[in-house]
Amino acid sequence: MLAIQLRLSDRLGPDADPATLPPTDGVFGVATDAAVRSFQTASRLAANGIVAGTTWIRLTRGLAVGATGDAVRALQVELVEKRRAAVAVDGVFGASTQTAVLAFQAHMALPRTGGVDSATWRALTWHYELPRFSSTSLCDYSVGNGPANWGTAETIDNLEAAGRRMVRAGYGRIAVGDISLEHGGDIAGHATHERGLDIDIRPLRKANDQCTRRTLWTSTAYDRAATRTMVKAFRALARGHVKLIYFNDPVLIREGLTRWHSGHDDHLHVRFCEAIDPLSTYDC
Repeated sequence: MLAIQLRLSDRLGPDADPATLPPTDGVFGVATDAAVRSFQTASRLAANGIVAGTTWIRLTRGLAVGATGDAVRALQVELVEKRRAAVAVDGVFGASTQTAVLAFQAHMALPRTGGVDSATWRALTWHYELPRFSSTSLCDYSVGNGPANWGTAETIDNLEAAGRRMVRAGYGRIAVGDISLEHGGDIAGHATHERGLDIDIRPLRKANDQCTRRTLWTSTAYDRAATRTMVKAFRALARGHVKLIYFNDPVLIREGLTRWHSGHDDHLHVRFCEAIDPLSTYDC
């Protein structure tokens, strides 16, 4: 999402009204929606706030060694987030950025040109990314699918933002289980988790030790108030883009915050959705 915000700034240009420029917070909020619509209007496109199809194509431009500016920053952000590339996000397409592009093209079986054309942009934009586990937002708990922490950029951005919000509120980190494999596809033990849009997370505990302790909603250690706050944080940060949340706490179900689903007594399953998705399961 941050890369899209930078590409919007690049395309709107240095002479744009500052009020039309998006923030660079990695969250698709009201201001970013307005910036997308402004760009679409200026480009004589349907102003629907959705970055897809022609809008996505118009936002991209070819890049090569020597290029500078927000478009290069967007490229560097993507390379760091998707592949942990050792490049500085400085807006200068130099040797280290070219090396990272070549490595990504090899990883995705693309022609190794070192430049960024539409095919490389598309692969880079849609490549899943890993969350950043830290003392200020998220921790990892593994249930046997250690590599399965990959999600879409918007999924990961919203997860990290929710984690920061919970830590700031004094509830402790969000404990993250399976999301998806690096390029999606079947994952052991799950019927879904194949598209980078499903996240398993543990409910919060009164002792804030959910990173190391499993908890059922029936346990006296379970913190319903904190878990309620977490659910509301996901819904607020990804307004209109949370398809459902499975968790069997009957109180949260009565409040309309979660749904019952077999096997979800000890973890929440948050499913995000996209404005345009070929599968109804993930379409907003």
